[in-house]
Amino acid sequence: MAEGTESITNFVMQLDETPTIIPDVVTSSFLNSAGFEASDPRLVKLVSLAGQKFIAEIVNDALQHCRVKSSGQNKKQSKDKKLTLTMEDLSPALADHGIHAVKPPYCL
Repeated sequence: MAEGTESITNFVMQLDETPTIIPDVVTSSFLNSAGFEASDPRLVKLVSLAGQKFIAEIVNDALQHCRVKSSGQNKKQSKDKKLTLTMEDLSPALADHGIHAVKPPYCL
């Protein structure tokens, strides 16, 4: 077997054991509502992992925006300071990924 084929086979075998944050049932529901019927549960797991990675990248980008914003403030910061995810941090992170999000008018 070629080396590339062997690594793909190992990856597919590990999909069954890999936990995801997004439940497979939720992923299946979204796939079905988009008109895609996945008969192989490993495909659903792969889409769940891709979604999880996408969400993690957006949240990480939002965290970086928050850190840059808070480092610009001249207040003393302790290392134990808790950060809060806000729309001001999330909007530019989403925009970097091509998603336009606006803060709803009823939010404070």
